[in-house]
Amino acid sequence: MDMNYSADHIRNIAIIAHVDHGKTTLVDGLIRQTLEIRNVEALGDLIMDNMDQEKERGITIKAKNASIYYKDHKVNIVDTPGHADFGGEVERTLRMVDGVALLVDAQEGPMPQTKFVLKKAIELGLKIIVIINKVDKPAADSAATLSKVEDLFLDLGANDDQMLFPTIYASGVQGKASKAGPDALEDDLFCFLDTVIEEVPAPKIEEVAGEGNPLQMLVLSLKYDSFKGRLAVGRIFSGKITKNMVIQANQEEGSKQGRAASIMVFDGLGVKEVEEVQAGELVMIAGIEEVGIGDTITTPEYNKSMERVKVDEPTIQMTFGVNTSPFTGKEGDKGTSRQISERLYKELQTNVGMKVEEVPASADRFIVSGRGELHLSVLIESMRREGFELEVSKPQVIFKEIDGQMMEPFEMVEIDVPQEYQGTVMQELGKRSADIQNIEPNEAGNEFHFVAKMPTRSIIGLKSLLITNTKGTVIMHNLFEGYEPKIKLDNTSSNHGSLISTHQGVTSGYSLENAQMRGVLFLGPQVEVYAGMVIGQCAKDEDLELNPTKEKKLTNMRTKSSDGQIVLTPPKILSLEEALEYIGDDELVEVTPENIRVRKAELDPNKRKRK
Repeated sequence: MDMNYSADHIRNIAIIAHVDHGKTTLVDGLIRQTLEIRNVEALGDLIMDNMDQEKERGITIKAKNASIYYKDHKVNIVDTPGHADFGGEVERTLRMVDGVALLVDAQEGPMPQTKFVLKKAIELGLKIIVIINKVDKPAADSAATLSKVEDLFLDLGANDDQMLFPTIYASGVQGKASKAGPDALEDDLFCFLDTVIEEVPAPKIEEVAGEGNPLQMLVLSLKYDSFKGRLAVGRIFSGKITKNMVIQANQEEGSKQGRAASIMVFDGLGVKEVEEVQAGELVMIAGIEEVGIGDTITTPEYNKSMERVKVDEPTIQMTFGVNTSPFTGKEGDKGTSRQISERLYKELQTNVGMKVEEVPASADRFIVSGRGELHLSVLIESMRREGFELEVSKPQVIFKEIDGQMMEPFEMVEIDVPQEYQGTVMQELGKRSADIQNIEPNEAGNEFHFVAKMPTRSIIGLKSLLITNTKGTVIMHNLFEGYEPKIKLDNTSSNHGSLISTHQGVTSGYSLENAQMRGVLFLGPQVEVYAGMVIGQCAKDEDLELNPTKEKKLTNMRTKSSDGQIVLTPPKILSLEEALEYIGDDELVEVTPENIRVRKAELDPNKRKRK
């Protein structure tokens, strides 16, 4: 098989879909059917989602590549994250490709997150193929889904060519697809690949008048290899790269030179080294250590830059600091400010939507900004798994001053909830200054769909509150809309009181039995606590201090009344996201590889009172 495909035999396509609509499963099916992979079973169910957190959360976080050889063509498929928090990933991914496969669940129809990525694809004028997936679901309604997709295209301002999209019906799990309809599935997914080759244009090669075909490659993503150093991932728009040639990365200020020490193209699920790559192909190049996203790789002779990729600004920030609790150093092996600082700056090399600043007054705290709570909590979770101990503050919204007016970020929120909780949602949205734009029941009338626009400030903590109040039946999505003038918020809804430990020691069932009458506990018996640690949420909106380590006094008298059984309600164990949403302005989350604890920023009760 000749590995150097010419541009007209290459197709670059991104696959976009909502979380859990079967995107990764479909790509797996394509790879299994076209590659003679030996021991494919050993790869597990989802080949593409290979980060631990992606498997657990069931979402794609980092854009990934796979390539498939089919009928003397090479199809490069890039899997995109569906979450708006990873918008930086999505935007750049779309610059690599010439077409998009939009995957929609036949039962659920197009979802809010799909809208975000599709909007970007339509703005870039990409060719779109629609795949209606999971047509074998019992409640699937392919016709209704298709008409919803058409409405969505109209809403997003698609042009005539984009409106005439080819439609494919598929069942990714069974590995079957067809253009004829949901009832006539063929035994493989090849009709999708045929459609890609026919409909998606081959990569366009930029010719420069009088210059012939000079090298121009746009860097759209970064990877790190412990042997080769920093790898620039991107697409060659014109010219070619050969091994060891002198290359130059044009940056926002100045340029950096180097040699193409290693050139890799995507091959199946891995990469392979090649000597030379032509325009149109997606490549990874090692050789320039300081290369950044948006840089143009070219030759020193030609030295012209392509248009840089813009990445959406962060909207939320948190303070990361060295762990200062009495238990510091017991559970993690990385916790100094130098280690935290190195880890955060290393993250900046590949995570573009993020910013890190040092806190001027303190050497061991950093302000980290990102696209949303999920964006930052994925980073905290990764650090925790690597053995870090740190403490993080409540997420704060980033305000901006534009033309002398204070602006704040707003988001569109979509909520699906059963009919009996409709009032709960209405009440909560009202408290949080939401502008409700639409409420409609589903066909059966047993669920309601809310669309509202609200400030990012009032979304923090909303999801965990609704999950509690609707007994876990709510589905909520939010999407960044833009900056608008700051509004006045009623903050009473986010106030809460905490139950605070006054002693260090191990919790006892005897004292927890008394404590649980005063609120909801976050921990059970025989757990180590320290003074100033939050052990639960108080039933009233005020803090309450108590000693959870007190044991029952023993006497040598036995009476029926004193030997009663201790009955404890199971505690509410907070996940990282829940802890971040729960904490107030004077509280912190202590994160270690083994535990997530909530604590007061000031542990000393006397100093707390003075403040």
